Order: sequence, then C-alpha cells, then structure tokens
Amino acid sequence: MRASTTSGLRATIALLLAAGLLAPAAAAADAAPARVFEQPGPHQVTVVKGGPDHTLYHPAGLAGISTPLPVLVWGNGTGVNTEPYDLMLRHIASWGVVIAAANTTQSGSGQEMLAGARFLIAEDQRPGSAFHGKIDETRIAAASHSQGGGGAIAAGADPLINTTVPIQPGPQGRVGALHGPAFFVAGQVDLIVPSLFVRARYGGAGQVPAVLGEVRGGGHFLLGETRTRVLGAVTAWLRYWLAGDQRAKSVFFGQESSCELCGDEAWSAHARNDKAKQIS
Repeated sequence: MRASTTSGLRATIALLLAAGLLAPAAAAADAAPARVFEQPGPHQVTVVKGGPDHTLYHPAGLAGISTPLPVLVWGNGTGVNTEPYDLMLRHIASWGVVIAAANTTQSGSGQEMLAGARFLIAEDQRPGSAFHGKIDETRIAAASHSQGGGGAIAAGADPLINTTVPIQPGPQGRVGALHGPAFFVAGQVDLIVPSLFVRARYGGAGQVPAVLGEVRGGGHFLLGETRTRVLGAVTAWLRYWLAGDQRAKSVFFGQESSCELCGDEAWSAHARNDKAKQIS
C-alpha cells in the first residue's frame, strides 16, 4: 500500500505494554490480534550470508513459494551486529518476509540498509538466483533499533522504502523526509534514547500516517516481555503495510470497539486522531 493513498492521515497510539505471560502457541487462534503476531508465523526460516555485507533471513523452501514476498531491510544499534536481534529477525521472517540485515555496527546513514534492498531487487531479476521472481519490489520496509532506528528514518526517505519502523531511534535521518507510514517505538524508562525524544521525532512526521508506541517499564534494550510485546506490534505493522493483512490492520486502526490496541487492557489510546479510522 503506497503512502499516496493515505498521505496526511495521522494517528497517535501510546502503546503501554503491561507485563504478562506469553500466550501458548495452541491458544494463538483465540488470542487478540496483537498477541497472535507474537506467535511464530507459518514458515520455517533459513539464515544465510549474502548481499554486499548482510545476513539474509527468509522463509525456507523459496522454490515452493509462488507469491513474491515483501522485504525488510534492517540495521543495528551502535557497536553491535545482528546477533542481539536474531530472535526478532527470525520471527518476522517466519511471517513471510525476506530480510536483509546489515552486518555493520554503524547503521546510522541508512545506506547499508538500502544496499540490502538493492541487492534483493537485483537477485529478484537475476535468473538462477534463489530469489529470482520471489521478491515483491514494491513492498519494502526499513526498521531497526537505536542508531539503526535513526538509520531506518534516513533510509525511509528513499523511494524504495514504503514504510518505516524506528525502534528507540537515534538522531539520524530527517522524519520530515519520510514518504510512507511509520511506527515509532519508545521505552518508558529508556535512559539512552528517552521517550520524550522519540515523541519529538514522531511529532515531526506530520506528513505521513504515524503511530507512536511506548513500552511501559521498557528500557533501551529489548529483553523479556518488552521484546515480546514490541515484536508482536512490529510484526503486525509489517503484516498490514507490506501484506495487506486485515487482521494486522485491526491491531492499530478502526473504530474504538474494533481497534485492538484501543480495547486491550494491556494497551491504551493516547491523543488518538479519528482520521486513523479512515485508513484503507
């Protein structure tokens, strides 16, 4: 879904994530939508090295997948590689997303992420590639954490990127240059990238549909229940904007009675703009 169809719309949801137990997989079908996306997706995942300098996560058995898959390009926080994010990246890939994760420990420019997108587009067009005909070149997201979150904002200014997920982002990139919907994630007690800073970055993105999520009790590092809740929300966001998943849409948007995050006790609405209901 392109931003031009929804430009100017804006929604604010403060996602206050309460502590709780992860629902067992057997109960996923009966869980609220946000909790459904905390469960592993339907695909087994393959992880390989590839690209200019990337780790690639993708659904296993690409040869048997007939529908082109959307793409996520990922950077990393300052001084770390993909290892701390491995669980998150495997989880997102299990929901039918091909991920090019930059191996660099400096991702603030966004260029490393864009290089991963361009690599997958080239592989999609190259006969003999495992990705030949498997990549949806029109559905590409940029996401990351900390410095990489700033890099995701920088990458999100490029026409290749349809939607952006800056998680506790650094100062890199210009939010006014984003041209697609964005989901900003903050930690309530983050002392490295304070929530107020993330709110300010979110506030500067008035030209695109945007949601602000704040993790109750969440620090800067994605651990335990904080990671579980962020993972579910990020996966839902990507499933809606990259795959048109209407169940995922209901996590963020709709009437008060149908918006998952508006009615769930673990989430609460904050200064929510009614125009969000008009997003299609």
